Amino acid sequence: MEPILEIKNLRKNFDSFSLKDINLSLERGYIMGFIGPNGAGKSTTIKLIMNLIKRDSGEIKIFGKDNIKNEIEVKNKIGFVLDENHYYDEVTVTQMKNIVAPFYKEWDEKVFDKYIKDFELPVDKKIKELSKGMKMKFSLAIALSHNASLLIMDEPTSGLDPVIRSELLDILTELIQDENKGIFFSTHITSDLDKIADYITFINDGEIVLSDTKDSLLENYGLLKGPKSLMDSIDKKDIVGVKENQYGLETLVRNKNKVMRLFNGKAVMEKPTLDDIMVYYTRRNEHA
Repeated sequence: MEPILEIKNLRKNFDSFSLKDINLSLERGYIMGFIGPNGAGKSTTIKLIMNLIKRDSGEIKIFGKDNIKNEIEVKNKIGFVLDENHYYDEVTVTQMKNIVAPFYKEWDEKVFDKYIKDFELPVDKKIKELSKGMKMKFSLAIALSHNASLLIMDEPTSGLDPVIRSELLDILTELIQDENKGIFFSTHITSDLDKIADYITFINDGEIVLSDTKDSLLENYGLLKGPKSLMDSIDKKDIVGVKENQYGLETLVRNKNKVMRLFNGKAVMEKPTLDDIMVYYTRRNEHA
């Protein structure tokens, strides 16, 4: 079966920024975390997937179909959740739903009503009167009420309190139990992805730096801590970045098992977080 989302050699040039040959693939039944610092190209990539801006070259296929040639068909099967509110402020939750629902062929009123109850959304309140967390839940209720197979989320947890964020992650974990669905989750809050992501794709300065399963990344990389003399023994290709402190060095390395064998217990190797990996790669780029 074809990937639920496949991007090949995607390019988009602006005056001061370019996406450079983006390649990634998301299979059905999985959550891909799309990470990178602000301005790295995450939102631009999503806008290109949704055909909100035009690509310069490359291919985007959703459910095996070109996202431009088959735009209406594929968008009927996508649930789209943005960080920013993109609904009319002056209408109520019910009125906004009535505006949106006719655009989707498979709109399911019973499913929407279920999420309204589950999320405890006040149907008679105007959109502008909802909290940020309530707006996010409303966006999610809309996204999940038309039998979408692909959920695309752009910074969905940004600015939410920890309780609402946790609720959202629980919903996504439950949703992905349906192995015909996929979730593409763009964020710079990597701790959310530590909990739910299967795959991680890291973009920086318009380029894909790495893309792999989350477990492989966390097993392959390590934070090495010890005296400065450690650096002399390590293959430079295995070093991502180095941070000095008063006790010596902290170094993010690839191939951590290979590196640890060099020191025979004379150094400490810790498991990095996704945040550590992102920070070290970003700092290396900035100082390159």
